[in-house]
Amino acid sequence: MASLLYQTIEGLSREKGIDPQIVVSAVEDAMVVATRKSLKSVENLRAELDKESGAIHVYAVKAVVETPELVEDPNLQIPLEEARKTDAAVEAGGEVRFLRTTHEMSRPSGLGRISAQLAKQVIFQKVREAERDTVYNEYIGRVGEIVNVTVKRVEGPDVIFELGTTEARMPRKEQSRLESFAVGERIRAVIVRVEKASKGPGVIVSRAAPELVQNLFQTEVPEIYDGTVVIRAIAREAGERTKIAVLSKDKDVDCVGACVGMKGMRVQSIIRELRGEKIDIIEFNEEPVAFAEKALQPAKVSRVSIVSAAEKHLEVIVDDTQLSLAIGKKGQNVRLAAKLLGWKIDIKSEEEKRQEVELQMSALVSPPTTPLEKVEDLSGGLMEKLTAAGVTTVEALADMTPEQLEAIPGIGPKTVEKITVAVTDFFARLEAAQAAEAAAQAEAAAAEAAAAEAAAAEAAAAEAAAAEASAAQVVPEAEVAGETPALPEGAAATETAPGVVAAEAAAQAEAAAQVVPTAEVAGETPALPEGAAATETAPGAVAAEAAAAEAAAAEAASEGEAAGETPALPEEPGKVSEES
Repeated sequence: MASLLYQTIEGLSREKGIDPQIVVSAVEDAMVVATRKSLKSVENLRAELDKESGAIHVYAVKAVVETPELVEDPNLQIPLEEARKTDAAVEAGGEVRFLRTTHEMSRPSGLGRISAQLAKQVIFQKVREAERDTVYNEYIGRVGEIVNVTVKRVEGPDVIFELGTTEARMPRKEQSRLESFAVGERIRAVIVRVEKASKGPGVIVSRAAPELVQNLFQTEVPEIYDGTVVIRAIAREAGERTKIAVLSKDKDVDCVGACVGMKGMRVQSIIRELRGEKIDIIEFNEEPVAFAEKALQPAKVSRVSIVSAAEKHLEVIVDDTQLSLAIGKKGQNVRLAAKLLGWKIDIKSEEEKRQEVELQMSALVSPPTTPLEKVEDLSGGLMEKLTAAGVTTVEALADMTPEQLEAIPGIGPKTVEKITVAVTDFFARLEAAQAAEAAAQAEAAAAEAAAAEAAAAEAAAAEAAAAEASAAQVVPEAEVAGETPALPEGAAATETAPGVVAAEAAAQAEAAAQVVPTAEVAGETPALPEGAAATETAPGAVAAEAAAAEAAAAEAASEGEAAGETPALPEEPGKVSEES
């Protein structure tokens, strides 16, 4: 039958949830410390608990060596010959132990109050360490899990909860701003970490962690539990607002609608659990620009631009009326959106953006600034005085009036006159240099223009020479064939082409010979071919017309004789017959 001491040890082990052997070892170590304190011994002591009687025996343990010469410390070592007097079977290198004292509950050993108190402290310390190890091993694998806890007590800003056989602690930073707890209240919390080397409870629970919202959605939404809808990101400020980004793996499932539930039942259940905390459910998008527009809801975004993809920096432009809504109360909306995206977000109104663009444009067109060091006539001491007064550029110095310069400490009227002369000389030299540079540029431009004109003239001469050579080849071939030669494209018909002129004159004479008889028979004035002028200086044309008239009259007379009629003589041009 086990002794009363061992039964007490077993009861303590069951209460603390630790192995009884750990408590036994703690009691033995405590008795060793107390005995060493009482006997003022430096020997290597070791204690053993007798489970049947409950007595604790304390032994001095010594190592066995071959000869007495090898003994370095008599309190820790013993020769083999002397050791065999106690244990005949011992060998060199083994251990032999000597009983120093025995402690029993029924017969106190006279350790004294101090030694007993020391033993008590050692036992408590060993038991606490064993309890922490047990709790750590039990809950280290349950980090991120939701557990039901009961409020046990409140210690300052921290709340202590009862968690199974151990206790859990909720620090102030892990509590929601809207919540307060009463002793005995049962709540749900998430295990955020387990501390092994802490004085108080090693399990830390939280009601402000984003994992609490994630686990609540997994409990309330079946689509999230089975993996159809995935939670991609959560940003939370406990007690105020939470933004959650979800994505559906099934195109037929609306991820936002699944989380909201019919008439908002699912999300309302989670809001009640979080004591009225607001929840924004957003559809996740891989594109940061589109995701930022949704993350800033309920504000309406005008446009989003990426400032730096490497630094993950976005610029969001909203309407002037939407700026306060986009920023949120104390910057809450944009802060949560930035956490959700993992990007830095700068929000600006349309008016602010316009002013920024105008400022940039004015900076681009602003005149250049010249440092004071460029003015060689100013001494170093004078430059230091001007710089101390905030005048760092020549332009700023030139804009100052004499009264303003005299207001600077250490500058008088004579110094002002020197400054005026130095600045005037500087700008004169600057203008001369700019004029010389402009003249050089004008000369260079004129030279380039002359070179371009010369190149154009050479190209035109080459083209004209090529055209003349082509015309010289085409004209002889046309004259041999009896045709009007076709001039090459771009070549002008000049007096130097006699073959062409003769061919055109012959064609006009032939056309006139054909037209005149017909016109005379009809009693009309013959029309000359187009382009032929009726002048007195065209004898070739008149002879052709007379020959044609005589031929027509002879033909008409022969036809009249054959028919038995008197032929009518042709009327001379310009006369009217007597019959008419």
